[in-house]
Amino acid sequence: QVQLVESGGGSVQAGGSLRLSCTTSRATFRSGWFRQAPGKEREFVAAITGSGGNRYYVDSVKGRFTISRDNAKNTVYLQMNSLKPEDTAVYYCATRVYYTSTSSYAVTDEYDYWGQGIQVTVSS
Repeated sequence: QVQLVESGGGSVQAGGSLRLSCTTSRATFRSGWFRQAPGKEREFVAAITGSGGNRYYVDSVKGRFTISRDNAKNTVYLQMNSLKPEDTAVYYCATRVYYTSTSSYAVTDEYDYWGQGIQVTVSS
């Protein structure tokens, strides 16, 4: 079992910034952030491999969000800048423990463990 603890959500005005953190109880291969707005499907936001060498983003956040990790702390961060009201959602951290050669980083089934979710609200 791997435990994930998320922190850093909250409410900001449009144009503001937030940083989400996700700490896992052990090192893992790949971690990602997903989000789910009310009445919508859960969608991929960003992912990063264990080495930090590969990072992936959904088009709508490119240039505004940055995913990073501190392996010494088993922590993944999502720095969110220039936030928009459409970024409002519950954000979930997810992690895949073991290596895979597939690049299906945006698929929820490719992740083994999930955090409890954290609310991000952006007001106009």
